[in-house]
Amino acid sequence: MFMFLHNKRLQYTVRVAEPNPGLANLLLEQFGGAQGELAAASRYFTQALAEDDPGRKDLLMDIATEELSHLEIVGSIIVMLNKGAKGRMAEGVEEEGELYRALNGAGNDSHITSLLYGAGSPLTNSAGVPWTAAYIDTIGEPTADMRSNIAAEARAKIVYERLMNVTDDPGVKDALGFLMTREIAHQISFEKALHAIQPNFPQGKLPGKPEFTQVYFNMSQGAENLRGPWNQGDGWEFVENPQPAVDGGDGTASVQLDADDEAVLSAMKIRTLSDPTSDPTTGADLGAGLKPKPDL
Repeated sequence: MFMFLHNKRLQYTVRVAEPNPGLANLLLEQFGGAQGELAAASRYFTQALAEDDPGRKDLLMDIATEELSHLEIVGSIIVMLNKGAKGRMAEGVEEEGELYRALNGAGNDSHITSLLYGAGSPLTNSAGVPWTAAYIDTIGEPTADMRSNIAAEARAKIVYERLMNVTDDPGVKDALGFLMTREIAHQISFEKALHAIQPNFPQGKLPGKPEFTQVYFNMSQGAENLRGPWNQGDGWEFVENPQPAVDGGDGTASVQLDADDEAVLSAMKIRTLSDPTSDPTTGADLGAGLKPKPDL
């Protein structure tokens, strides 16, 4: 048995009404962008590999695999939207100026991806920036990663929603609606998985310092501060004018050095000591036409 098998049929049928290279370029955000399907699949797949809980491992692997299916759907839509531009560009059936206007007109910024990638579906975002593993923010703690996964699905849902708002192609809108809806389903699954861990807050093992856990420092000066459940009630202590240092210390940073390190550091301080009484002539002075100051 193989770990992955490819089914030639998409998870959801794609019907594109007409080519639209500009829309194809926008859709690259969900192909090779930070909130896209490749980032999601990679995030959940790597989490699944390291997961010790059998239930969460299955969940992560299932959703990672589905995200690869979504990547194929998005890539297929991009390719369909680029079909006309791909043929015209490859065969040179139009005058150079007309072809350029077709790729670059009316706010259409798809010319870079069309020229560099043959109107395909490159692993870039909509601005042409290559995909990077820096999009994967896994930390290896389930109570933190599940929250991150929920947020990732929420961001992807919003991007799909925005993409649906910029197209009137019914087939594209329908497929994007399916992908958007699956982001909601995944959020629900990750929420359930998070709360199946009890307790799940605060994340990790160590508790916070109790004297600071429910203290709200008012760090904004000016107009009256709006109070709400984020800074009042349920045990919150609201500190109107926080003064350093809040721990009762002197608010300085210090380190204990041995005698040798202390001697070397002292020598460096003496060597680099500045003279606050000096007023040397600098390059800026000379460049401004000032005459050098006489030595005293």
